[in-house]
Amino acid sequence: MDTSVLSAEDVELEYVSAAGFRERGSLGRLWPVPFESVRPERRFPTFRGQTNRCGWYWSATCGGRVGHESWLERDHLMLLDFDPLVTGMASQPFRLSWTGTEGKRIRHTPDFFVRRADGTALVVDVRPDERIKPPDAVKFAVTAAACSLVGWDFTRVGAPDAVLMGLAGYRHPRVHRAGVAARLMAAFAEGGGLLDGARHVGDPVAVLPVLFHLLWRQVLIADLGAGLLAADAEVRLGVVREGGQDAFASAAVASG
Repeated sequence: MDTSVLSAEDVELEYVSAAGFRERGSLGRLWPVPFESVRPERRFPTFRGQTNRCGWYWSATCGGRVGHESWLERDHLMLLDFDPLVTGMASQPFRLSWTGTEGKRIRHTPDFFVRRADGTALVVDVRPDERIKPPDAVKFAVTAAACSLVGWDFTRVGAPDAVLMGLAGYRHPRVHRAGVAARLMAAFAEGGGLLDGARHVGDPVAVLPVLFHLLWRQVLIADLGAGLLAADAEVRLGVVREGGQDAFASAAVASG
């Protein structure tokens, strides 16, 4: 399909509202809908012999569960949850359809819709390079073109980072301990080694989960792109998100 002649009126969008009503119309008319709050456009299938793993991911950003249709999708939900600029997200947010080159109707449901703190939007498809067939490539290209028509960004992602996947296990507020968090922030006010700072605060067995929680929230930051977190990894105060805005980390933020 020639995406250069595509218009927002050529693309039909169908979604299920937060109230449970199915709505349909052109992308040009419906794009202002807050899709980060809608229900999944389709159910997550389960059946005997299923190779993909559907489920629900508890999101610290959303304060609730977001569905996924594979472990890879779940992993990318974790990465979106970690991004300080993300304020909301929904899975299987809508179905797009358009007329293909042979006159047949082509349909595609993106994996996620993401809302950022500045109000901009991102549509995400999760598919490794080796699993993209020619018809899939066409769908991704048209979806990217359609998104650009209404000012949305689009990305197609594959395998995620392993270190962030490990930190995600400490994202839940139940890991947070206000007193320990405040002492950790004081210990790393000027930066320092991960394990030395934890030992300064107390027993690492009790302190490290709180430290990892603060790393997830980015109250504390470290170089997560250097591989596994080493005992001497440099940790320092970071920038955290409150109410959709960025702010310098403070004892008040760390204490919840």
